[in-house]
Amino acid sequence: MVSLTALWIPILLSAVLVFVVSSIIHMASPWHKNDYPRIPNEDAVRAALRPLGIPPGSYMVPRPANPKEMGSPEFAEKMKTGPVLMLQVMPNGMTPLAKNLINWLIYLVVIGVFSAYLTGRAFGPGTNYLTVFRFVGTTAFMGFALALWQMTIWYRRSWVITMKSTIDGLIYACLMGGVFGWLWPR
Repeated sequence: MVSLTALWIPILLSAVLVFVVSSIIHMASPWHKNDYPRIPNEDAVRAALRPLGIPPGSYMVPRPANPKEMGSPEFAEKMKTGPVLMLQVMPNGMTPLAKNLINWLIYLVVIGVFSAYLTGRAFGPGTNYLTVFRFVGTTAFMGFALALWQMTIWYRRSWVITMKSTIDGLIYACLMGGVFGWLWPR
Protein backbone atom coordinates (compact mmCIF):
# COMPACT_ATOMS: atom_id res chain seq x y z
CA MET A 1 0.00 0.00 0.00
CA VAL A 2 1.22 3.52 -0.86
CA SER A 3 -0.13 6.60 0.95
CA LEU A 4 -1.51 9.63 -0.84
CA THR A 5 1.18 11.81 0.69
CA ALA A 6 3.81 9.74 -1.14
CA LEU A 7 2.01 10.39 -4.42
CA TRP A 8 1.61 14.19 -4.42
CA ILE A 9 4.38 14.73 -6.96
CA PRO A 10 2.81 12.43 -9.59
CA ILE A 11 -0.65 13.82 -8.79
CA LEU A 12 0.44 17.42 -9.36
CA LEU A 13 2.84 16.76 -12.23
CA SER A 14 0.30 14.67 -14.13
CA ALA A 15 -2.37 17.36 -13.59
CA VAL A 16 -0.06 20.03 -15.02
CA LEU A 17 0.94 17.81 -17.96
CA VAL A 18 -2.69 17.02 -18.81
CA PHE A 19 -3.56 20.72 -18.41
CA VAL A 20 -0.90 21.69 -20.98
CA VAL A 21 -1.80 18.91 -23.44
CA SER A 22 -5.54 19.62 -23.15
CA SER A 23 -4.85 23.30 -23.81
CA ILE A 24 -2.94 22.37 -26.96
CA ILE A 25 -5.72 20.00 -28.08
CA HIS A 26 -8.46 22.59 -27.54
CA MET A 27 -6.70 25.82 -28.50
CA ALA A 28 -3.93 25.01 -30.97
CA SER A 29 -5.36 22.11 -32.95
CA PRO A 30 -8.44 21.99 -35.19
CA TRP A 31 -9.70 18.80 -33.42
CA HIS A 32 -12.67 20.49 -31.66
CA LYS A 33 -13.07 23.45 -34.04
CA ASN A 34 -16.44 22.35 -35.48
CA ASP A 35 -17.98 20.68 -32.43
CA TYR A 36 -20.66 23.34 -32.05
CA PRO A 37 -21.83 24.76 -35.37
CA ARG A 38 -23.61 28.11 -35.68
CA ILE A 39 -27.39 27.90 -35.36
CA PRO A 40 -29.27 28.89 -38.53
CA ASN A 41 -30.51 32.49 -38.39
CA GLU A 42 -28.43 33.18 -35.28
CA ASP A 43 -29.23 36.91 -35.17
CA ALA A 44 -32.98 36.25 -35.44
CA VAL A 45 -32.84 33.58 -32.73
CA ARG A 46 -30.88 35.91 -30.41
CA ALA A 47 -33.30 38.77 -31.10
CA ALA A 48 -36.30 36.51 -30.37
CA LEU A 49 -34.84 35.15 -27.11
CA ARG A 50 -33.30 38.36 -25.71
CA PRO A 51 -36.58 40.02 -24.60
CA LEU A 52 -37.58 36.87 -22.71
CA GLY A 53 -34.81 37.46 -20.15
CA ILE A 54 -34.18 33.74 -19.64
CA PRO A 55 -31.90 33.38 -16.60
CA PRO A 56 -28.76 31.23 -16.87
CA GLY A 57 -29.53 27.54 -16.46
CA SER A 58 -30.45 24.32 -18.22
CA TYR A 59 -33.85 24.06 -19.88
CA MET A 60 -35.98 21.56 -21.81
CA VAL A 61 -38.51 22.76 -24.41
CA PRO A 62 -41.25 21.66 -24.42
CA ARG A 63 -41.29 20.66 -20.76
CA PRO A 64 -44.33 18.92 -19.24
CA ALA A 65 -45.41 20.12 -15.79
CA ASN A 66 -46.00 16.55 -14.59
CA PRO A 67 -46.13 12.93 -15.84
CA LYS A 68 -49.86 13.23 -16.60
CA GLU A 69 -49.24 16.17 -18.94
CA MET A 70 -46.47 14.22 -20.65
CA GLY A 71 -49.07 11.68 -21.80
CA SER A 72 -51.54 14.31 -23.06
CA PRO A 73 -52.36 14.82 -26.75
CA GLU A 74 -51.44 18.51 -26.37
CA PHE A 75 -47.91 17.66 -25.22
CA ALA A 76 -47.53 15.05 -27.97
CA GLU A 77 -48.48 17.75 -30.49
CA LYS A 78 -45.88 20.15 -29.04
CA MET A 79 -43.24 17.43 -29.42
CA LYS A 80 -44.39 16.69 -32.95
CA THR A 81 -44.45 20.29 -34.17
CA GLY A 82 -41.23 21.32 -32.35
CA PRO A 83 -38.81 22.73 -31.89
CA VAL A 84 -37.62 20.28 -29.24
CA LEU A 85 -34.66 21.74 -27.36
CA MET A 86 -32.19 21.11 -24.60
CA LEU A 87 -31.00 24.62 -23.90
CA GLN A 88 -28.05 25.80 -21.83
CA VAL A 89 -28.29 29.53 -21.14
CA MET A 90 -25.07 31.10 -19.93
CA PRO A 91 -24.54 34.50 -18.31
CA ASN A 92 -24.06 37.39 -20.73
CA GLY A 93 -20.50 38.54 -21.32
CA MET A 94 -17.24 36.85 -22.12
CA THR A 95 -16.56 33.38 -20.73
CA PRO A 96 -14.43 33.72 -17.56
CA LEU A 97 -11.50 31.83 -19.08
CA ALA A 98 -9.16 32.18 -16.09
CA LYS A 99 -11.81 30.84 -13.69
CA ASN A 100 -12.64 27.94 -16.02
CA LEU A 101 -8.96 27.04 -16.43
CA ILE A 102 -8.43 27.10 -12.65
CA ASN A 103 -11.49 24.86 -12.18
CA TRP A 104 -10.17 22.52 -14.90
CA LEU A 105 -6.80 22.26 -13.15
CA ILE A 106 -8.55 21.51 -9.82
CA TYR A 107 -10.59 18.82 -11.58
CA LEU A 108 -7.39 17.28 -12.98
CA VAL A 109 -5.90 17.19 -9.47
CA VAL A 110 -9.10 15.51 -8.19
CA ILE A 111 -8.86 12.84 -10.91
CA GLY A 112 -5.21 12.38 -9.92
CA VAL A 113 -6.12 12.05 -6.23
CA PHE A 114 -8.74 9.38 -6.91
CA SER A 115 -6.40 7.52 -9.26
CA ALA A 116 -3.61 7.72 -6.68
CA TYR A 117 -5.88 6.58 -3.87
CA LEU A 118 -7.19 3.52 -5.70
CA THR A 119 -3.82 2.52 -7.11
CA GLY A 120 -2.06 3.17 -3.80
CA ARG A 121 -4.50 0.82 -2.07
CA ALA A 122 -4.11 -1.88 -4.71
CA PHE A 123 -0.31 -1.89 -5.04
CA GLY A 124 2.72 -1.26 -2.90
CA PRO A 125 6.07 0.38 -3.47
CA GLY A 126 8.15 -1.19 -6.23
CA THR A 127 5.21 -2.12 -8.45
CA ASN A 128 6.35 -2.19 -12.05
CA TYR A 129 5.67 0.68 -14.46
CA LEU A 130 3.17 -1.10 -16.71
CA THR A 131 1.00 -2.29 -13.82
CA VAL A 132 0.80 1.23 -12.34
CA PHE A 133 0.25 2.73 -15.81
CA ARG A 134 -2.68 0.39 -16.54
CA PHE A 135 -4.35 0.85 -13.16
CA VAL A 136 -3.98 4.65 -12.99
CA GLY A 137 -4.81 4.98 -16.68
CA THR A 138 -8.01 2.96 -16.36
CA THR A 139 -9.11 4.84 -13.25
CA ALA A 140 -8.34 8.21 -14.84
CA PHE A 141 -10.10 7.22 -18.07
CA MET A 142 -13.26 6.48 -16.12
CA GLY A 143 -13.05 9.95 -14.57
CA PHE A 144 -12.28 11.74 -17.82
CA ALA A 145 -14.52 9.96 -20.30
CA LEU A 146 -17.18 7.49 -19.27
CA ALA A 147 -19.66 9.99 -17.84
CA LEU A 148 -19.68 11.85 -21.16
CA TRP A 149 -21.62 9.05 -22.83
CA GLN A 150 -24.79 9.63 -20.84
CA MET A 151 -25.08 13.10 -22.40
CA THR A 152 -25.36 11.43 -25.82
CA ILE A 153 -27.57 8.59 -24.62
CA TRP A 154 -30.11 10.77 -22.80
CA TYR A 155 -29.73 14.28 -24.19
CA ARG A 156 -28.82 13.71 -27.84
CA ARG A 157 -25.40 15.29 -27.70
CA SER A 158 -23.59 14.47 -30.91
CA TRP A 159 -21.82 11.09 -30.91
CA VAL A 160 -18.97 12.76 -32.82
CA ILE A 161 -18.39 15.22 -29.95
CA THR A 162 -18.66 12.44 -27.38
CA MET A 163 -16.18 10.22 -29.25
CA LYS A 164 -13.71 13.10 -29.68
CA SER A 165 -13.97 13.85 -25.96
CA THR A 166 -13.55 10.15 -25.18
CA ILE A 167 -10.36 10.09 -27.24
CA ASP A 168 -9.20 13.21 -25.38
CA GLY A 169 -9.93 11.36 -22.12
CA LEU A 170 -7.88 8.38 -23.30
CA ILE A 171 -4.93 10.68 -24.08
CA TYR A 172 -5.22 12.37 -20.67
CA ALA A 173 -5.50 9.00 -18.91
CA CYS A 174 -2.40 7.67 -20.69
CA LEU A 175 -0.44 10.78 -19.73
CA MET A 176 -1.54 10.46 -16.11
CA GLY A 177 -0.77 6.74 -16.07
CA GLY A 178 2.65 7.40 -17.58
CA VAL A 179 3.58 9.99 -14.96
CA PHE A 180 2.43 7.74 -12.11
CA GLY A 181 4.27 4.74 -13.55
CA TRP A 182 7.44 6.81 -13.90
CA LEU A 183 7.26 8.34 -10.39
CA TRP A 184 5.80 5.38 -8.49
CA PRO A 185 7.68 4.85 -5.22
CA ARG A 186 10.36 2.18 -5.49
